[in-house]
Amino acid sequence: MEKRFGKSLCPGRAAAPVFVDGPARGAGFTLGFCGAGGELARFEEARRAALDRLEGQYRQALGRAGEEGAEIFRLHRAMLGDRDFLDQVEENIQGRGLEAAAAVLSAGEMFSAQFSALEDPYLRDRAADVEEISRLVAGLLSGAGEAPPPAGDYLAAADSLSPSRLMELEGAKGLILRECSPLGHTALLARAMNLPVITGLEPDPAWTGRPAALDGGEGALYLDPDQEVLTQFQEKTRQEALRAAGLAARALGPVCTRSGRAVGLWANAASPEEAARALGNGAQGIGLLRTEFLFLRRDTPPGEEEQLALYRQVIQAMEGRRVVIRTLDLGSDKRAPWMSGPREDNPALGLRGIRRSLARPELFSTQLRAILRAAAEGETAVMFPVVTSPEEVLQARALLDRCRAQLEEENLPAGPVEAGVMIETPAAALLAGELARVSDFFSIGSNDLAQYTLAMDRQDPACDPRHPAVLELIRRAVEGGHRFGRPVSLCGALAADPAMTEELLALGLDGLSVPAEDLWSLRERIEGLG
Repeated sequence: MEKRFGKSLCPGRAAAPVFVDGPARGAGFTLGFCGAGGELARFEEARRAALDRLEGQYRQALGRAGEEGAEIFRLHRAMLGDRDFLDQVEENIQGRGLEAAAAVLSAGEMFSAQFSALEDPYLRDRAADVEEISRLVAGLLSGAGEAPPPAGDYLAAADSLSPSRLMELEGAKGLILRECSPLGHTALLARAMNLPVITGLEPDPAWTGRPAALDGGEGALYLDPDQEVLTQFQEKTRQEALRAAGLAARALGPVCTRSGRAVGLWANAASPEEAARALGNGAQGIGLLRTEFLFLRRDTPPGEEEQLALYRQVIQAMEGRRVVIRTLDLGSDKRAPWMSGPREDNPALGLRGIRRSLARPELFSTQLRAILRAAAEGETAVMFPVVTSPEEVLQARALLDRCRAQLEEENLPAGPVEAGVMIETPAAALLAGELARVSDFFSIGSNDLAQYTLAMDRQDPACDPRHPAVLELIRRAVEGGHRFGRPVSLCGALAADPAMTEELLALGLDGLSVPAEDLWSLRERIEGLG
């Protein structure tokens, strides 16, 4: 037996033969420059193939890792439509006479270097994304690619793994990587998929096929493990299963602090698969069901029946627990091909959330009808995003009432729904008392609230929702909601920060809604508070 130590990145254990990932032997070809027109046509064909592949990986990641994990594939699709990138590829082909694959790689190197030179850490991270999409398109053009993984389970070893390659390694039960940023997309995906990961080990091609055991928590790799190691693995796994069973039993009851204060603990979701994972992790319900993914990457918006089927699946997956469905929040960085109107100079401050829905009443009515019909399957609520005034809520509720009347006339079942609002703008937080008069509950979206309060992109690491001004607006929103007996919860990154749990509860929040993978740790954190 051979034991090697790396650095723990994601905890967990797995035992399987090793597969050392790398380029396929002899892969790649060159056709020679076949004229600018021919090269541009080849590039466009490869670009569309890459978009299709990324779409498939997005949907796959949505089921395995949730919306946060899948987000990288949406970002990569957007990059493949970036006008500056496309113009540079075209210039490389027409002006420099490069083959399509070389033109793509050259453009990728140029933009990657530009991103790497920036001071903003968020923008610097985009350098790796540009490199990845460039390699993807170039690989489709040249036929280059990685070796096919084996059938069955294995531990994947590599110098590094891109998110796209990770999604292709479906049999991987753990990862052994020479390098991987703990804050990078691959690490995020691995954590969401509960894969043990260690870094800092140089993969040896001779490892391929060797039995191995990986302990992500210890940061250890056992090659040709003996029976004692395997027995220890089995015992640790059994103990963890017993602990999980104990947590699951506790999840059937309320989440309470030691002093007996009950706290709602819900999950964010964007698919039936995420909802099922949330239920397994002890969610008391879905506090935020995002619906945008139904509307993106398509030429026409989904109809009532398609939306109804999805909402029903989520409600059924939650086995009677409450599901809060947020109505469509397109605009800002989320734009669908079917959306009309000119592109806005500053889309984050443009037509989005409830404003966009009210501007398209026929689209809004279709979604509201689907939600009302789905509510006949179980406890359901509707929530309106990016609200800034009571008038917007009154208009939305009036349309909701008209949709219910239509369904009654058509003899279609419709369930009761509460109507709440997202507190995501300073305007909403400051008018919380007025909004509470016309709504049934609040959910505070800390990510957008921080963005609009601090005048800073929410993706910028410096956009900190723990800023005193943001916390003060949360306090005011809670106070305004409670004045009229409205429950107030918090979703967004801040809700899942264990260092902030005590302070958030001290602000008076009634509950927290977080990604499914954060539920257990947050429950234990809440139950440990006085």
